[in-house]
Amino acid sequence: MSMSADVPVPPKGTKGLRPLPQLIFSSRWLQLPLYIGLIVAQGVYVILFLKDLWHLVLGAVKFTEQEIMLVVLGLIDVVMISNLLIMVIVGGYETFVSRLELEKHPDQPEWLSHVNASVLKIKLAMAIIGISSIHLLRTFIYAGQLGQDSSPFTSTGVMWQAIIHCIFILSALGIAAVERIQPAYPAKGHH
Repeated sequence: MSMSADVPVPPKGTKGLRPLPQLIFSSRWLQLPLYIGLIVAQGVYVILFLKDLWHLVLGAVKFTEQEIMLVVLGLIDVVMISNLLIMVIVGGYETFVSRLELEKHPDQPEWLSHVNASVLKIKLAMAIIGISSIHLLRTFIYAGQLGQDSSPFTSTGVMWQAIIHCIFILSALGIAAVERIQPAYPAKGHH
């Protein structure tokens, strides 16, 4: 049996890991059920998206423009959360568990070629800001109803949503700034 050129082969003469380092290194596989759980959550979001899309199609004639906009914002929200899940599933697995070896795959996401823990943190922060923006926009659509009994939001609730959104933005800027000022250390064994 011959080995494929794509399968990494340890250099000859290298020993395997001692038992404790091997156990510690192998513990990364305990994350596998977590990523499988996120894939199941992704499936639930697909069902939610299809349910909301069906609701939109059935109500297209009778809904007001504002109602259509709210349902569409809900669909966008589901897509953005789904994108966040994909970044965590694919990027997290590739960064923390094992390589996916997608380099030659025609559908390899462009961002995956340069993903590491720092890039993943920034991408996740940006995705969370996008999701928060959609929620804030949905809230602002109801701004004209504030103070009325039919309003789903209070002015205090809107204020806190805006403050939390600004905190998300400041956190993302902070993460990006820290990543930018940290010195780039070369990987062990590389000069």
